Amino acid sequence: MKERLASELDCNDAIYWVGLGRVDGLGARGALSLVKRFASPAAVYSASLSDLEACGLSSRVARAIRAHEGLAAAERELDGARKLDCQVFSLSSEAYPPLLKQISDPPLAIYIKGDNSLLSKHAIAIVGSRRPSAYGSSVAHRLAGDLAPRGLVVVSGMARGIDSASHRGALEARGKTIAVLGSGVDVIYPRENKRLSEAIIESGAIISEFPLGTHPAPENFPIRNRVISGLSLGTVIVEAAEYSGSLITARLALEQNREVFAVPGNITSAQSFGPNLLIKQGAKLVDQWLDVVEELPAAVRMQLLTPAGASDTAASATPGAVLPLTMELGGDEKIVYESLRADEALYVDSVCNAVSLPQGRVLAALLALEMNGLIKQLPGMNFVRKL
Repeated sequence: MKERLASELDCNDAIYWVGLGRVDGLGARGALSLVKRFASPAAVYSASLSDLEACGLSSRVARAIRAHEGLAAAERELDGARKLDCQVFSLSSEAYPPLLKQISDPPLAIYIKGDNSLLSKHAIAIVGSRRPSAYGSSVAHRLAGDLAPRGLVVVSGMARGIDSASHRGALEARGKTIAVLGSGVDVIYPRENKRLSEAIIESGAIISEFPLGTHPAPENFPIRNRVISGLSLGTVIVEAAEYSGSLITARLALEQNREVFAVPGNITSAQSFGPNLLIKQGAKLVDQWLDVVEELPAAVRMQLLTPAGASDTAASATPGAVLPLTMELGGDEKIVYESLRADEALYVDSVCNAVSLPQGRVLAALLALEMNGLIKQLPGMNFVRKL
């Protein structure tokens, strides 16, 4: 009975928060200022016209609040969320992410599908280019796969490229991940990530501050980036061109007093501009999961879990330490594996030309390596080592 009453109170509270967000011309910061002045969002709607105007509101906005503008839309919104099995947490809810509440302009309410307990877990954001190199995708996938089993929730934006690789890396390692959308939680973008979103909801969560039905307008993504960094103890930039949105996320993380990490890249690659610049400016250089964990607060480090079954040697292995692996491979597989690279995908014909083996044996070795999870096949019969 007590839990049901608490849920109802939070739902009623959410109506006022969502309603204020629907008042044209008010904005999130304006709403937050009013709530601080009147002590609660419900009290804002109960304030007199003169009290509202005394807060510096225009007469039009003050009259809109007095007329309870936004409340009817908020009620419909919450009803629609319930039908979609979507939870809505307002800024005053106990379930609202504590780290996100600390930023200067937190969302008035967030919509979540999936496991809401992840909102209070320690998290690391991994973001980067929508058009990454094979190296960038492999690094993002590996970092997420190394960090997630150690108890860190991997946060990203479910965009093409680095974001998707990060989510998949966490999921494949049986870890937890959160996708922050630049649309409503019922509008999956890009469309090809529909199955990925379903997998994330099943063992993680997708969240958004945008109302249901909101389409992914370009201006939404810089707004959502502050939520990605705001949920996280730190943000890792894997690949980012000079004007990448990922650099906006890094700047927001700094403004939020969070850690910024960067994976170094080839100085001749445009995609390496962002992380290399961040490293010059003082971001922590990352080439393995331990570089991230070492910068976290001591209390957090002590809480992080060691991967089940992982030995101390495996946990401290450095990227590229493939000698023990190749020693265990059979003849053809070892030859083909050693011809591949982690930073550049090779077309199947290039692999055949690089080894002294008939094409049939090369294809058989590639298949065996892929089945064993040692290499990855990219579109167009291109192959790359997994880091």
